[in-house]
Amino acid sequence: MNSFFSTRLKELRKDKKAPQQEIADALGISARAYRFYESGDRYPDFQGLIILADFFDVSIDYLVGRSDDARRY
Repeated sequence: MNSFFSTRLKELRKDKKAPQQEIADALGISARAYRFYESGDRYPDFQGLIILADFFDVSIDYLVGRSDDARRY
């Protein structure tokens, strides 16, 4: 993955006005672990990507920077 992921993740969270803890709870991880995702120091596993895409209602390709189209198909 690349910096697109952490940037998009942070933007999506701010757009949704969701606290980091809410997303961390959805992922089943600590808020600290989630902050590593936003800082680009760590990345979620495959299941985590699915959870994040569902949480924000975007495609995984959009989430990881492979597409600028956020729509899910």
